[in-house]
Amino acid sequence: MPIYEYSCRKCNRKMSFLVLKPASQQPVCKFCRSHDLEQLYSRFSSPKSEDQRLDSLADPASLSGLDENDPASVARWMKKMGKEMGEDMGEDFDQIAEEAAQEAASGNPGDDESGSAPPSDDL
Repeated sequence: MPIYEYSCRKCNRKMSFLVLKPASQQPVCKFCRSHDLEQLYSRFSSPKSEDQRLDSLADPASLSGLDENDPASVARWMKKMGKEMGEDMGEDFDQIAEEAAQEAASGNPGDDESGSAPPSDDL
C-alpha cells in the first residue's frame, strides 16, 4: 500500500496518508486543514542475503549486552538472533522467555506441579 508521510509547514505536525493516485490527490493537514504540506521521505529496508545475515551474526558486537546469567538477557538475544535469521520463534517462545525473566527478577525458580522432581535420565 502506498502510504506517504507529510509534515505540515503551518502547525509542524506529521501525518500519514494512503494515496492511491498521487497526481489526483492534494493532501490536507488533518490538524489545521492547511494545504501547505511537505512530503517526507520514509526510511526503507532492503532484504539481506543469507551470507550477509551470517556475517552480522558473526560480528562480536551482536553479543553486546548479553549476560548469560540473566534469562531475560538471553531471551532478548535469542529473539534478536531469530529475527536476524528470519525465523519466527512463535508465541510459546515469547511466553516462556517472559516467564523466565519474571522468575529471575523475583529470585524464585520455576515451580514444579509435583513438588520436587528427581532428575530424568531421558534424552
